[in-house]
Amino acid sequence: MEMSKKLAVAILNWNGKNWLEKFLPSVVQFSKNADIYVIDNLSTDDSIAYLQTHFPSVQIIKNNQNFGFAGGYNEGLKQIKAEYYCLLNSDVEVTENWIEPVLELFEKNSEISAIQPKILSFNNKKFFEFAGAGGGLIDNLGYPYCRGRVFDDLEEDKGQYDDETEIFWASGCCFFIRSKDFWEQKGFDERFFAHQEEIDLCWRLINSGKKIFYTGKSTVYHVGGGTLNKQSAQKTYLNIRNNLSMMLKNLPFPTLIWLIFFRLCLDGIAGIYFGFKHGFPHLWAVARAHFGFYAQLPGTWKLRQKHQKEDFYQSKWLIFKHFL
Repeated sequence: MEMSKKLAVAILNWNGKNWLEKFLPSVVQFSKNADIYVIDNLSTDDSIAYLQTHFPSVQIIKNNQNFGFAGGYNEGLKQIKAEYYCLLNSDVEVTENWIEPVLELFEKNSEISAIQPKILSFNNKKFFEFAGAGGGLIDNLGYPYCRGRVFDDLEEDKGQYDDETEIFWASGCCFFIRSKDFWEQKGFDERFFAHQEEIDLCWRLINSGKKIFYTGKSTVYHVGGGTLNKQSAQKTYLNIRNNLSMMLKNLPFPTLIWLIFFRLCLDGIAGIYFGFKHGFPHLWAVARAHFGFYAQLPGTWKLRQKHQKEDFYQSKWLIFKHFL
């Protein structure tokens, strides 16, 4: 397939015809300078037929099974030639001029590997959205959070994050990345299936000397929870398992030893809290996550990079400032 435009917008789909009906029109309308693809994870609804009938300009890539978010993109992107990828959730509404500021930032700084725009809530457009908000950071215990969102507390957008700044991770719901950097890192860790695979990828990029950026000059609106509800026990399982594996892969010694042990203890306490708040399935999800982490441990250890950054918890003061 010949490279035609610098940017390829790739939407991963699994039985998401309703999301495509609602949000694909905005992508087509405001992405004239990009090629648009839908990567289908073997949907059983009529997503493909709908696309072929209503959006003939959108190119369809058919995966032969449901590989999840991580594997689905790894498989689908092999068939897409472009200088930059935008990995876009199907439940995202884009806006006019959402692409140009991102490409300008890439062109301005060759050290930047990945970029995310401002992500606001589709259901309450004055507020930031959970998955990414004003740019992803990580605290000194390895917990991801965002400017504009700490835990479930979301800020109103008052222009406080209209800047362009370096961040720790870019949200997978609207994730721009240089294709060469994506493939140099061998893409997402497919063992994650879904959740925090983009944080792991950004961490690997930072460890290799690259930068992750946020631009408030571009805005999108995200529904969130389109695949797994925020209160899903499976989401609890994936987030905890993947976060532990991510730390084992990317943390330096001696931080690695004490932090993972401490986190395992904290997870136990969190599991009891989840059990009381959301029911036994969430308590069991924490236990399953630990067993899943142990099962992956040999493979995870082999994937550790030669170089890890000591200051992985950059900008950690934000989480403390928020509660003062």
